[in-house]
Amino acid sequence: MHLRGPRASSSTDKDSSVNNTPTVDDLRNALVDQIVAKRPLPPRVERAMRTVHREVHLPGVGPAVAYSNKAVTIKDNPQGPLALSCASVPSTVAMMLGQLDAQPGDQILEIGAGTGYNAALLSEIVGEDGEVTTIDIDADVTQHARDALNKTGYQQVRVMERDGLKGAPEYGPYTRMIGTVGFWDIPAALRAQLIDGGRFVLPLRWRGQTRSVVLNRQGEALLCSDMELCGFVPIVGQDGERTLDLADGTVRVHHDQDQDMDPARLNDALTQPTAETWSDVRIAGEESFDGIWLRATAFEDTVCRLEATRTAVENGLRRPVIIGRSPALVAGGSLAYLISKRDDTDPERPSLLGAAHLGPDGADLAKRLVAHITAWAADRTAVPNLAIYPAGTPDNELPAGHVIEKAHSRVVLSFA
Repeated sequence: MHLRGPRASSSTDKDSSVNNTPTVDDLRNALVDQIVAKRPLPPRVERAMRTVHREVHLPGVGPAVAYSNKAVTIKDNPQGPLALSCASVPSTVAMMLGQLDAQPGDQILEIGAGTGYNAALLSEIVGEDGEVTTIDIDADVTQHARDALNKTGYQQVRVMERDGLKGAPEYGPYTRMIGTVGFWDIPAALRAQLIDGGRFVLPLRWRGQTRSVVLNRQGEALLCSDMELCGFVPIVGQDGERTLDLADGTVRVHHDQDQDMDPARLNDALTQPTAETWSDVRIAGEESFDGIWLRATAFEDTVCRLEATRTAVENGLRRPVIIGRSPALVAGGSLAYLISKRDDTDPERPSLLGAAHLGPDGADLAKRLVAHITAWAADRTAVPNLAIYPAGTPDNELPAGHVIEKAHSRVVLSFA
């Protein structure tokens, strides 16, 4: 039974074959069918996605765009390439709601109001006995969300203009929390608003990559039980990430604040010929290899994201495996980054992986990166254990593993 907004027809409710024009309900169900075909969803999540009218939350686009599996920008950033706010890719929304595993009666805090669509889905899931509070620092965004929620029948959702990093303690504590913006760190104020045993799902950024992590609170610790690759607009107010422009802006290194960079020596290295070191690891054309990046973060303090432009490649830089976002190891005036080349020795896995390297210590960095490639190939689906403790937690109270220091947290990564 649907407890909240207007009822959407199921895929069998209407016959649109009379005029061969799909109705909005047809488009909505077709999108959910597409998502479910690739990833089964919990029944409550699937039902909510077939119920909530996404097109009302995206008034500036037509139904065909609203029900495409794509992100839609709702507020541009005049000072940068990343939007200030957008409606997330529906399959990502579904994935994170599955991770959250909200139940009827849950008290939920959402950080990042967006269009209000996610809050409507959450309200549908938790039902009449639950509560949803969604917050955003941007007044335009909260007004947009509030208007859309009112139009779709979810007036009970609490929408607040608020710094997301502070949460909404006056309506807590919460059994579930979800972030729909990228977090570099987790302030103590947010941890305190989650009940012991509660769950926090958020896009967490470290070492240049982002994962949607499922964090379960046990005392002061947040222990991860699942993680999925994703990408989100970063939350306003966290500046733990840095971008280093090199080679006249044709190469960028995105790194964390605890990583020392030497731009002069790196610029000098980029003027030198690139050498290559190859592994014996091959991949298929559509095979994901982001696990190499993830694995390296559990062992290295040197992991960054390398972004190259086509101009850099035209000027002689060896093309990274993905030109806009490839894992790199950077130390002093040296770097190594992931590359690939066609090798038809194995028709099922025709591409060979390796490392390009520059600078005096580049060969050593490349050797380490190739070792991570080889270790990843032995179990391509393995993910590390991840635990987050408050900053200042003594070393002897942390589990064994590689520690990444952040402003409010100590992040511990390890492979069993």
